[in-house]
Amino acid sequence: MKSLFFIFCIYFLLLTFQNTVAEEQTVSIPFGAFDPTFDTPVENWYEPPVISIQKGDTVSWINDDQEGHTVTSGEGPGRFGWMGSDKFGEPDGFFDSGRFMKGESWSFTFDEAGLFRYFCTFHPWMEGIVVVGESIPDYPHDSFGNKIEKFPVIDYTADGIIEIDMTWEPNVIKTNEKVTFIYQTYDPAANTNLDKMKYELILIQNGDEIFRDEGLTSVGGDYRNFIFEFPGPVEIRFENIQSWGISGIKSAARAPADSPSLRTVTFTTMVYENPDIISTDEIVVQPARRLELQYEILVAIIVIPLGLAVAAILHMKYGNRKID
Repeated sequence: MKSLFFIFCIYFLLLTFQNTVAEEQTVSIPFGAFDPTFDTPVENWYEPPVISIQKGDTVSWINDDQEGHTVTSGEGPGRFGWMGSDKFGEPDGFFDSGRFMKGESWSFTFDEAGLFRYFCTFHPWMEGIVVVGESIPDYPHDSFGNKIEKFPVIDYTADGIIEIDMTWEPNVIKTNEKVTFIYQTYDPAANTNLDKMKYELILIQNGDEIFRDEGLTSVGGDYRNFIFEFPGPVEIRFENIQSWGISGIKSAARAPADSPSLRTVTFTTMVYENPDIISTDEIVVQPARRLELQYEILVAIIVIPLGLAVAAILHMKYGNRKID
């Protein structure tokens, strides 16, 4: 009975922790969003038009407009793509609020990381984006989630005669951000640096080798810069370690001092999606009510068709006339 009570308490604490970590953010559908000329004093058709959250967070859309709207994931037709077309956007089925009216709201919890576009199926010029990032801890840890209490991280070859002290900056690694791996090599028996030590540095992420380089330590150390494109667990592996002049015998398996020692040392960590560097090349933030917007709509709806009509009339009147 006590064990069941203990399990229940742990489960309750986990639920409480999840509820305190997850956040709820709101997006307003402002008054006038139903109007393609956007005759309203606010800045965007959604406010904010692009919102960044963490995985597990909830977004609530509040309809402050005078007409009903939907919040539908997928590709909208663009600013003028809906004009003269029967295609008013392409839903992708990830989420869909259905129509909700003035004063009502609709919420959705994002359990996946990524960039999610959405639009209103009734007013397809309305487009917005939700950017969902992974929850990033504020402390370094290995790929198994074990917190790294301090740097450098120290490890040894299997025979114990070569020590590598590893540090990386920044300590929490994110995509599209330069990280510097700094390492020192030691003979632990003599407590001295191993200078001119040959090695191969390999980075393995998500099971695939993404980097390999040969190196030679200078003044007992070396470094490498790298930028990760993708998130996921990483192995920082030193292979084919070759060093002469190791003093002291740490094990009977040690190679003679006048021949190279071939050994491996591995460190691990995690790379996270960078919430500050997101590819938003195609994001269009809808403009506020401006003369330029109304002018563009006037050109798209009236001037261009009128110009084509005039050209057609002129062609019919003078197009077949022969020049003597």
